[in-house]
Amino acid sequence: MGVIFKMDKLIEVENILSKYHHEYLLKYCNFVNNKEKLLDEILNIDFDLQEKLYSEAKNTNTYIKTNVENVDAIDKNSFSQEELGEYFTIGYKEIKDGKLGVVTLAGGQGTRLGHNGPKGTYELIQNLSLFEILCNNFKMAYAKYGSYVNWYIMTSKENYKQTVSFFEEKNYFDYPKKNIVFFIQEDVPENALDGKILIDENGDIKRGANGHGGVFSSMKNTGILEDAKKKGIEWIFITPVDNPLMELIDPIFVGVAKKEKYNAIGKSVLRTDPTQKQGVFCLCNNKLNVMEYTEIPKELMEKQNSDGSLYFRYAHINCNMFNINTIDKLLTIDVPYHVANKKCKFIDLDGNVVIPNEPNCYKYEKFIFDYFPHIEKTGIYVVERSKEYEPIKANADKAREAYKLKFNL
Repeated sequence: MGVIFKMDKLIEVENILSKYHHEYLLKYCNFVNNKEKLLDEILNIDFDLQEKLYSEAKNTNTYIKTNVENVDAIDKNSFSQEELGEYFTIGYKEIKDGKLGVVTLAGGQGTRLGHNGPKGTYELIQNLSLFEILCNNFKMAYAKYGSYVNWYIMTSKENYKQTVSFFEEKNYFDYPKKNIVFFIQEDVPENALDGKILIDENGDIKRGANGHGGVFSSMKNTGILEDAKKKGIEWIFITPVDNPLMELIDPIFVGVAKKEKYNAIGKSVLRTDPTQKQGVFCLCNNKLNVMEYTEIPKELMEKQNSDGSLYFRYAHINCNMFNINTIDKLLTIDVPYHVANKKCKFIDLDGNVVIPNEPNCYKYEKFIFDYFPHIEKTGIYVVERSKEYEPIKANADKAREAYKLKFNL
């Protein structure tokens, strides 16, 4: 029966590949180590989606937004002492009652930093990794609130085992293991520039993580969203792993969201340099949106007010908090994929590993900010750059010095 099953599977794969003109993939079965696994991977490809993504990949105007206007924001420094006290009290209670959960986006590798391993394992200063720096937020919160904030860490398939092993080796930085949950981000196949689906050096379909906008479906499909609901969590703060300054557990921020009844609210810093690689908050057709820095027309990126300040001055730093009920609604929304042209190592049809010298494939990603226009009430919360934003991807040395300065190290 096993042989018949395999033959039936092969026939099914052949029919699918013939329909979508990807018959060349069968040639890899002649030399990959696990033919059965490759056949299963092919059967799991959504070829209709793949065709749609590839057909859109060369349209560089797909994501250019029109009818864009400036947007208002809440500046933390504008609050009176009375307002600060009120927001703090509300947020303090939410955190103490276990209503806040944090998701860290940790699927990246530290390759650009010269680090062989998950980005979160990179030591910013001696014996202090990014993961430990972030974990210190949770430990300090326990000392302050007397309750443990649940920490969800989204990895990629590639770095999941390394990440979990790192935490085990470090004894979870003395934070309760039950309050740290790992889950894997979903991915999507990558196309060569001619539309072919690539095979990686391990003989698997070449796939890439589906962007930070894929966090919601990944939370849903891995059981993280249900886990958070069972624990009574009402607010999910989602941030990348590479910003050591970010205050992950911020009572005033939570208090603002609660009192003002925001369904989603993003932290922001002021833009001062039009060449900085940051997306910007804006209104598009009267809905909160973000123009990604790779997709902003130059004239909008550099547009100034009469006083010389940048017209679009609120940077999107990918630190956003969502009401958990809002996430349920967002799961019904189909946001677009954005395309990036990347260099991808692959195996050719003769079984040779090819390392390209220039971009050779399309990678597809969803962005979290594409959900903003579909949320009923959203807000922007401005914090001080020197206190909360200095990502290592921009300049690791600068981030290191900023962290030392903030904590008097």
